[in-house]
Amino acid sequence: MKKLVVAITGSSGVIYGIKLLNYLSQLNLETHLIISEWGSNTIKIETNTDPNIVKSLATFHYDNKNMAAPISSGSYKTDGMVIIPCSMKTLSSIAHGQDDNLISRSASVCIKEHRILVIVPRETPLSTIHLENMLKLSKMNVIVLPSMPGFYSKPSSIDDLVSHLVGKVLDQFDIPHNLFQRWGYKNRE
Repeated sequence: MKKLVVAITGSSGVIYGIKLLNYLSQLNLETHLIISEWGSNTIKIETNTDPNIVKSLATFHYDNKNMAAPISSGSYKTDGMVIIPCSMKTLSSIAHGQDDNLISRSASVCIKEHRILVIVPRETPLSTIHLENMLKLSKMNVIVLPSMPGFYSKPSSIDDLVSHLVGKVLDQFDIPHNLFQRWGYKNRE
């Protein structure tokens, strides 16, 4: 059974993280959730949902200040981590090895232990600083998966767009899903 760390930061797009947690919960996968302070605020602003309801979707949840949480150590085995959405502040903290909270520390653990780390940055437009930080992480084998919708599956709702991105995240961990129609012979002319 896979064990994933999921982090939600204060960037717009918390709906992606909530959808991912819902799906992983349905699969009964073990999830370790961290929500930043601004992640909690953004959940309330963008979804009118109580962050405690989001926490209830995870197997375990931790305060972002809890540097003694099991996931802050490389000796605690997980299959990786996804930060969805990932703010530019968090992305910068990880790129520069600050380990200043549990989210950035857990990401550092994934990097040093050569585990899968997926970040879903949500910012536009991107500055040179943002792009340089993403490049720096990409060179460390971090998967940079921007929240850019695909339209080849002919989405008809916001949920279709969100599902497509969440499916792309699940693909990185080889977790089967049917959240979007894959490109294939059916789509060729």
